[in-house]
Amino acid sequence: MTLVLVRRFVGRLILPVLLAFGLLVGPSAPAHALGGEQVPLGEPAPNFTLPTNVGDGEISLSDYLGQWVVLYFYPKDFTPGCTLEAQRFQRDLPEFMERNAQVIGVSADDVDSHAEFCDSEGLKFPLLADADGAVSRAYGSWMKPMSMRHTYLVDPNGTMQERFLGVRPAIHSQEVLTRLDELQQA
Repeated sequence: MTLVLVRRFVGRLILPVLLAFGLLVGPSAPAHALGGEQVPLGEPAPNFTLPTNVGDGEISLSDYLGQWVVLYFYPKDFTPGCTLEAQRFQRDLPEFMERNAQVIGVSADDVDSHAEFCDSEGLKFPLLADADGAVSRAYGSWMKPMSMRHTYLVDPNGTMQERFLGVRPAIHSQEVLTRLDELQQA
């Protein structure tokens, strides 16, 4: 009995840390670590409106009808894995733009944190504040108190075309570009 309680306690403490630092990835991630029920591919992506640190202060998924959206959820601004992932998306941003794709990051951090993170890392794509996790939950990417490291590709019609669960920050942007090319050529 005590061993079970210790495992649960450690799991609740350690799992979010592993996710935040990008250390729990891929098929080795336990099923409960995947964040919930996923939107089926080929179905409409859940629409949303969230506050952001850029432009008019709010962004909706429907603002991007007519172009691809790389919607990536991440645990926390300024953590090593999240910083690396954001840097890679920024590095590859011109390639996404050539493919008519908008990169959008989502986490539970507030708009002020996102503004500091964008300034610190030179990010030129929007970060959205999902403070209560409602959008993260709608996408099956929530483990209270943070979003999980998942990415979704939404096509120009607003349809869910691909998902990446438990990604590796160092190579993820290139994985998304490769899959985007495949989807656009299909």
